[in-house]
Amino acid sequence: MEIIHQYFNALSPKQIAQFAKLDSVYRNWNEKINVISRKDIEELYERHVLHSLAIAKVIDFKPNTDILDVGTGGGFPGIQLAILFPECKFTLVDSIGKKIQVVKAVAEELELNNVEAIHTRAEQLNKHYDFVVSRAVAPALEIINWTKELISKNHFHQKPNGWLLLKGGDLKEELGATKKSYKIYPIKHYFREDFFVEKAVIYISSKKN
Repeated sequence: MEIIHQYFNALSPKQIAQFAKLDSVYRNWNEKINVISRKDIEELYERHVLHSLAIAKVIDFKPNTDILDVGTGGGFPGIQLAILFPECKFTLVDSIGKKIQVVKAVAEELELNNVEAIHTRAEQLNKHYDFVVSRAVAPALEIINWTKELISKNHFHQKPNGWLLLKGGDLKEELGATKKSYKIYPIKHYFREDFFVEKAVIYISSKKN
C-alpha cells in the first residue's frame, strides 16, 4: 500500500481501505482462477494497481463519466480507477467468463457500486461511453475498431472523449495506423519505479482530425 500513498495522498479512509483489501482479495481469487501470474502477485501494487492508476495522472474523470474497460482481465485498470473515481460509472468487459467471475467477486467484496462486469465482447455492446480504457489487450487500431461506435459525441472534459490505453515499447507505427490524433504520456514522468521506464498512457481522441 505504501507505493499507492506515495503517489496518491488525498485518498479517503474508504478508498485507503479498498486499496488495502486488494491484496488479500486477489490472492484469494488467484488461487481459484489464475488472473495474475504467481510471480506478479508479489508485485501486485506496483505492476498492476499503480500501473492501472497511471491513467489518473493523465485525466481527472469528472463525476458521472461513463468509462468502458475493454478486455479487463482480472479488473485492470477498471477496478482501480473505480476506487479512485467513485462518482464515475465503470463497465468492465471480457470475453472470458472466468475472468469476469473474478471481477464481479472483487467488486462485491470491495463494495464498488459503480462497477458493472459483463461477460461479452466490446463489439456486442449497445451503449455510449465517454472514454474507453484498456491495458495491453490488442493493437490500438483493433481496440478503436471494436469500440468506435460506442464513444459518446457529448464531450465534457478538457480532452475530447476517446481512448486511454496502457502500453509499452515503440508505439509510433502502431499509433500511426490509427490515423487519429494521439498523445503519448510516458509513465516514468509520474512514477519513479524501473518497471515504468518504457511504459506509457496513450490518449487517442475520437474527434476527427
